Amino acid sequence: MATKRDYYEILGVAKGATQEEIKKAYRKIAIKFHPDKNPDDPTAEDKFKEAAEAYEVLSDEQKRQRYDQFGHQGVNGGGFGGGGGMNMEDIFSQFGDIFGGGGGGGFESFFGGGGQRGGKRMRKGSNLRIKLKLDLEEVAKGVEKKIKVKRYDACNACEGNGSKNGSSLNTCGTCQGQGQVKRVVNTMLGQMVSASTCPSCNGEGKTVSQKCDVCHGEGRQLREEVISINVPAGVADGMQLSMGGKGNVPERGGIPGDLLIQIEEEQHPTLRRDGNNVMFEQYVSFVDATLGASVEVPTIEGKVKIKIDPGTQSGKILRLRGKGIPDINGYTKGDQLIHINVWTPKNVNPEERQILERLRESQNFVPNPGKNEKGFFEKMKEYFQ
Repeated sequence: MATKRDYYEILGVAKGATQEEIKKAYRKIAIKFHPDKNPDDPTAEDKFKEAAEAYEVLSDEQKRQRYDQFGHQGVNGGGFGGGGGMNMEDIFSQFGDIFGGGGGGGFESFFGGGGQRGGKRMRKGSNLRIKLKLDLEEVAKGVEKKIKVKRYDACNACEGNGSKNGSSLNTCGTCQGQGQVKRVVNTMLGQMVSASTCPSCNGEGKTVSQKCDVCHGEGRQLREEVISINVPAGVADGMQLSMGGKGNVPERGGIPGDLLIQIEEEQHPTLRRDGNNVMFEQYVSFVDATLGASVEVPTIEGKVKIKIDPGTQSGKILRLRGKGIPDINGYTKGDQLIHINVWTPKNVNPEERQILERLRESQNFVPNPGKNEKGFFEKMKEYFQ
């Protein structure tokens, strides 16, 4: 599988480019590689789609933020960027306004009416938004979730066109079935053709003579559907995934919207996430810290034993490499950091007090940190480097 090019590189803009700069860059490239303008270039359509995919992500602030942070994997699975059903009509429908018209007809005003992309307006349905709760183990390993979603889907009785038996349709008399009305304007540069949505059929090219008995002319029905969501390892709380075509179907046909999935990360009872690292507070007794011990600690993958060296100081941080959260791009994996806390008893019995009183006078129990022993702030500085 070919490696995807960087979206900023595709549009020829800097990473800090404004939305206006991104829009202008996309408009320039889309006009240059429009398939109708390049009939003899078989690569033009691919470049046109590539630019649309880049613009679809970078023009959306949330998607752009995820792309800047996680790369292509951060926006994988939805819309044009997910590679799920890239369609020329999708592009014209969603971005036609950039070129001066709605639904794709606007391209003709740039190309002198020579293009054949006019046709019926392809509408896009509304998006659905859900929240998906994941525990830390699911975040770390990735998971497939099956959820029930209520969404508008095409009516089976009329096949989505809203007419009785799917056949009670007439060609629109205003646009002659084209879904658009065109107007030729003479200018200094020659004739310019503009196209707008037909007001009679609302861009559908057909009118309904008898409405469907099941959907009452809407062309869609509300149904409950079980959808499988493949959540990649390394997602974070607040991140939004997208599944193209799993939203609502618009009335009387068109392109389904998307299903937008917002991740909610549930708090683990003992582990705490810090970026791709996992934190754990381990309490040890004064005796174990002095003499050393072997203790069991929880990790995402199950319990493991760690060694507490003799003379371990409170605040020491032990590192279990590779026991954290994988990067969403799959290149690196975080660690588990174990913060050692030496537990000081609050109550002692008389016999214990006598033992401690004798130890108080011992030189070995007088605090005498060596030059190599790091303080709290040095440890924190080292941790965040």
